[in-house]
Amino acid sequence: MPSSKFKECVDDTALRGLRPGARRILERRAKKSVRWFSSKFRSAVDRSFAPADTVGALRGVRDRAGQNRPGLELTLTERAARFSANWDLLGRALALLCLALSPLACGAPSSAQRRAEVVIGIPLEPPNLDPTAGAAAAIDEVVYANVFEGLTRIGPDGAVAPALAKSWSVSADGLVYEFELGAGVVFHDGTSFDADDVVFSFERARAPDSTNAQRGYFEPIESIEKLDVDRVRIRLKRPSSAFLFNLGQGDAVIVAPESAATNATNPVGTGPFRFAKWRRGDQIELERFDRYWGEAPKIARAIFQILSDPSAAAAALLAGDIDAFPNFPAPEIVAAFEANQRFAVVKGTTEGETILAVNNGRKPFDDLRVRRALCHAIDRRALIDTVGFGYGTPIGSHFAPHNPDYVDLTHVCPYDPARARALLAEAGLGGGFTAKLMLPPPGYARRGGEFVAAALGAVGVKCEIVNLEWAQWLKQVFADKDYDLTIVSHTEPMDIDIYARDDYYFQYRDEVFRALYARIVAATDPAERSRLLKEAQRKIAEDAVNVFLLEAPKIGVWNARLKGLWANSPIQANDVTGVYWSQGDD
Repeated sequence: MPSSKFKECVDDTALRGLRPGARRILERRAKKSVRWFSSKFRSAVDRSFAPADTVGALRGVRDRAGQNRPGLELTLTERAARFSANWDLLGRALALLCLALSPLACGAPSSAQRRAEVVIGIPLEPPNLDPTAGAAAAIDEVVYANVFEGLTRIGPDGAVAPALAKSWSVSADGLVYEFELGAGVVFHDGTSFDADDVVFSFERARAPDSTNAQRGYFEPIESIEKLDVDRVRIRLKRPSSAFLFNLGQGDAVIVAPESAATNATNPVGTGPFRFAKWRRGDQIELERFDRYWGEAPKIARAIFQILSDPSAAAAALLAGDIDAFPNFPAPEIVAAFEANQRFAVVKGTTEGETILAVNNGRKPFDDLRVRRALCHAIDRRALIDTVGFGYGTPIGSHFAPHNPDYVDLTHVCPYDPARARALLAEAGLGGGFTAKLMLPPPGYARRGGEFVAAALGAVGVKCEIVNLEWAQWLKQVFADKDYDLTIVSHTEPMDIDIYARDDYYFQYRDEVFRALYARIVAATDPAERSRLLKEAQRKIAEDAVNVFLLEAPKIGVWNARLKGLWANSPIQANDVTGVYWSQGDD
């Protein structure tokens, strides 16, 4: 891109007030990005943002950021100057917007091809494709409902619906569940589905050597019995109000003994799509399964394109290389897509509690005063405005704000750096200390890590940032508990139970909370269960087990003609079984 074009874009977008050095940084990064982008855009017709819309969109982002905190200077440029983490973000955003003003191309597949397939962008590559043998949300985001199914399934509204079990009954005491299974169901390799597969799947999930990340879902089970080829009885040790919901999650999908051992690389389920191929580091392809027992999907092929870089994600959407990004990773340029009629921007909710997780089993974090100091050091709203460009909801405990039992506990540990320094002094750490902040790959973690490190540094906690790939994070942090602090979004629904697990990576190990959660599980009266859930939220907030930051938003950006994608994420899934292309000209 010519320098004159870049400067024109900078001037038009009210960035002329940047320091000369900062402006040179942006120009250098923008030009580098444009060189990469041009290969995507050079040869097609101009279908990108109109110049006026683009400039207006960027100004809208700037203005909205300024309105979130009246009385504070919160423009994009000023926040970028204040927090070094935002230089890279703003450089990417500016490069994209400048690119949109140039006469480059935005191609699109033909109508016939579009109606046959959908290309979905995802930010992270799954470590494997077996949802019963991995904790990464990226697994479910590809295979849940598409390839694998459970006895029940969770719909876009979070409600439990029949799946491989077409009906069920529950005894009056809530201890015995009898499931009637659907007929004519086969796995993708042609083997039949029946009660034996259900027994095998659940016994495997709850076995002592199970690698299932949510083994706790199966802990209430006392016995599993095959009554007939299409009937199964499950007896519980105690009532579990969440049992049917848990059976509808990815960790509880039904697998076959013939293929379970190889599902990590060659997943075989009963869903409407079968696994076709996996090009590591690039994409995962699913194809319609012609022997599916239920309603056939309208698309023949679903491709999950792995795009870890936010600028690449935006460029691919603009170019028509992908059709949708259900969890768009670049909030700083959402307004630009909103200004373009080619795209639908859908803002929904998730179950993603984003936290600064603390190793409660390691000194000095075993001291409540230290954990509370960490909490007081961080301004949640400034974090959301800066790193999330205003998207996200502050939380004070491990619970989703849209849940009817949610309690706003952000006041329990408010932003108060003076109090943070005083607590550290009380704990004998007035001179400060150093901690390792281990960050997984997602942008929210890497960008948030810079903000958190600066905030903690301001009260005397010097953070050494260590960036990890997912496999490293899962091994070192999640499994081995070898960390001080980390930032991660917990996307499993209603997962406050993790605080009752002694072996969980927080190492909370609190007997009072364990007993409280046991009462929650056993509660059959809705009012009593609600009261106990609220008590549990208060308990972990007052114990400052972790620093509760925000509920992650779901920002979806996709072709306006694409229908059937979920607006909200009640579970971690990109369910494409109901996706279709609307009629009309491209």
